[in-house]
Amino acid sequence: MSTERGGFWRRWRFGRRRPRPDLDPDDPRLVVVVTAFDDTEAASASLARGTRWRPTEPALLRHHLVLPPDSLARAAEQVTAEGYAARTDPEGTEPDPDGRVLLTAARTQLLDALHCAQERSRMAGLAQRLGGDALGWEALQPEVG
Repeated sequence: MSTERGGFWRRWRFGRRRPRPDLDPDDPRLVVVVTAFDDTEAASASLARGTRWRPTEPALLRHHLVLPPDSLARAAEQVTAEGYAARTDPEGTEPDPDGRVLLTAARTQLLDALHCAQERSRMAGLAQRLGGDALGWEALQPEVG
């Protein structure tokens, strides 16, 4: 065992997990592999339904929120601070009947039921604080083959 500063422990701690490149939300090869837009369904059940989902590969986790237009900047700032990329409805898209606008928050990560449930809860809390709703989430991965 090395006694040099950081030696063995540094290699063990930092050598295990290599950063995975972020998936590009605009990559045409990305396909939806899991959807979860039912508040009553557990994240584990949503993931189990995703027959094309590959659990050992990173996915683009994308949350859908509807928010009042005046809260979009604040929401985008908050989700960006958590590592998400925020996007609003494309130009010319109609707001919902209450005048709210769609905001999507997406980031690359390995998916598991616990983290999907935690993130959904966080997004629901954020949307509620800003006068909106969290519609649900979906996961995208590059198409195989």
